[in-house]
Amino acid sequence: MKEKKTMENLQSQRNKTGRREITFQVEARSIDPECEEQEMIVEGYAVRFNSPTVLFECGGTEYKEQIDDRAFQETKMDDVIFNYNHGGKVMARTRNKTLELEVREEGLYIRAKLDGTEEGRRLYEEIKGGYVDRMSFRFTIREEAYDKENHIWTVRRIKRLYDVSAVDIPAYDDTSIEARKNFILEAEAQEKREREAEAEFRRRKLVLKAKLLAM
Repeated sequence: MKEKKTMENLQSQRNKTGRREITFQVEARSIDPECEEQEMIVEGYAVRFNSPTVLFECGGTEYKEQIDDRAFQETKMDDVIFNYNHGGKVMARTRNKTLELEVREEGLYIRAKLDGTEEGRRLYEEIKGGYVDRMSFRFTIREEAYDKENHIWTVRRIKRLYDVSAVDIPAYDDTSIEARKNFILEAEAQEKREREAEAEFRRRKLVLKAKLLAM
């Protein structure tokens, strides 16, 4: 019970904001079959449910994270943007219906129309050409659980989704990763202290018992 409480306390102290990356697809659609002009649409999955991703490795052990398939049931998604590397010009947005989000069985599906801005049109060509082929989403966590035996976090509830971004180099939020590493190290240190305290208690108990028998 003490160990479980220690893990929960450490978990509650860590950073609850994150970014996650995944590959995605691009598709060009013609407005008119007889016209060369195209709608600049990118679509794919910003999130794949129940798909463990390695966050980091510590002491030869891989620590992972997965998103539960019910994580978006209560998520605030009324104004989500699509941009590049989580910054710069907004290229699509749910509020003006150039960005559509749909929670499907396998994950969070997105469809973004990028022809509304110069930056969006340029990014579309880069995605189409294969220069940018990753997607990341930025969010805050409402509820999660840590499976100590399998070294995996499960995000059970996402509080708010801020953006879905095209990214060039997949990189998790360093602050979030560092918080998770600290969580592991603190938990291991706490467990070591508890084991040592328990061993000392047993040693003193045996010494006391020996003294009583000798009287």
